[in-house]
Amino acid sequence: MEIEDDSRATTYTTLAAGPDVRHELEIRRSRFITVLRRSPDEETARSLVSDLRREFHDARHHCSAFVIGPDRMVQRSSDDGEPSGTAGIPMLEALIKRETAPQVTDLSDVSVVVVRYFGGILLGAGGLVRAYSESVSSALESAPLVNRRRLRLCAVEVPHAEAGRLENELRGAGYVMAETGYEARHTILRLALADNPAEIAKAQGRLASLTAGSVELRPEGTEWIDMPV
Repeated sequence: MEIEDDSRATTYTTLAAGPDVRHELEIRRSRFITVLRRSPDEETARSLVSDLRREFHDARHHCSAFVIGPDRMVQRSSDDGEPSGTAGIPMLEALIKRETAPQVTDLSDVSVVVVRYFGGILLGAGGLVRAYSESVSSALESAPLVNRRRLRLCAVEVPHAEAGRLENELRGAGYVMAETGYEARHTILRLALADNPAEIAKAQGRLASLTAGSVELRPEGTEWIDMPV
């Protein structure tokens, strides 16, 4: 799917596609059940709260936080009845301050809910802050992550007879190949390149050397693609 994007960030880290991540802690007899969900938009993030309110309908608190977008511009949190500032904000900070690589904090498109069953022992404001922060951090330890990169799709028209050789040469050089198209007289090879002019120019130079300058790249749209961390 082609997506035009004007975000400043061209890469960030998020949860791998798949089921929600769950983790549970018991702190002074209170149960803290943490659920992480990949959430590309607010609707998906808020649906996690709704889902868990139904599943854990007898719990006292369903505190939540989420961060969304390549630039992490959308950030929300809720204490859901806990003393102000003791749950939602520590949870949000656990998300946005999470290091995904040394000195890199770029986690986004993630929502989290911590369901608390009160165990009868008051934790105090400081204890609640630590408990909610630790719940999210511990869940993230077991969460599968991917690097999400914005790539520029570029097309090149080549004769059918040359397409296989050229595609193999490009793959061998480390280029990511996107969907191939076929027309009456040409094969349309598509490359997914880092979305910056230097990478596009480098790819054009590689193509020129492989085809004696007979083909040119045609920039198309951009697409966000999951890459292994």
